[in-house]
Amino acid sequence: MTHARTPAPAITPPRENIVRAEPSLVPFVIQREGEEAAPANLMLATLGPGRYQLRYTDEDPRDRDLRGVLWGRCSFGPVDDSKMPTGRPQWRLMHPFRQRLTMQALRCQVCAEPARTPLGYVFLAGPAAVDPHRVPVLTNQPPVCARHVRAAAELCPHLDRRPMVFLVQSAPLYGVHGVVYGYGDQGVQVVGRPDEPLPYGHPNLSTFLASQLVRRFSSFRLVDLEELLRELKRAA
Repeated sequence: MTHARTPAPAITPPRENIVRAEPSLVPFVIQREGEEAAPANLMLATLGPGRYQLRYTDEDPRDRDLRGVLWGRCSFGPVDDSKMPTGRPQWRLMHPFRQRLTMQALRCQVCAEPARTPLGYVFLAGPAAVDPHRVPVLTNQPPVCARHVRAAAELCPHLDRRPMVFLVQSAPLYGVHGVVYGYGDQGVQVVGRPDEPLPYGHPNLSTFLASQLVRRFSSFRLVDLEELLRELKRAA
């Protein structure tokens, strides 16, 4: 199974069109049938007394993010002429690399184009997934561009067509979701599954295998979806 990398697709949707979800539209970040986790050829390198670093035996620089955290590998299926993924969507799964790409570069989770709108960045969350009174708000959901706000709300099962809509000007990187590795009965294996993302700088990140990138925001507007669409239309 390969873990070849796919560049972001070159798509330039017209900004003035804020459309409803097309039946055939599948967000860029969604994992497709046949895209599977690559073999776990992992090892723990000794850095010093009681200090280890999780590595692949055939590690490539692209296996680590900008902060040096190791990421789980996942195969890629075929793409179309626009370099968009094809195949049956696995709606409740996000492809780790495509999630990382869109979150790291603040690109739209639907089309992978730059997500900044005339009003700022738009992040969507499930109707009960986030407590807006507990700041900073953490999210693993990549932002959406003005054209695909409604599409994302209608297509994603997690959002249930009634998302919480956060309009923000800044959303710094926070950390990563994933699992902690260590030595066990079967050698190098998963020894911890944190419920919360680990912030960058956490001591366990040296033996962590990431699957989702997380951003945070403390200052935001919580807006109604229809209100946001009207504001975006006026600002286009």
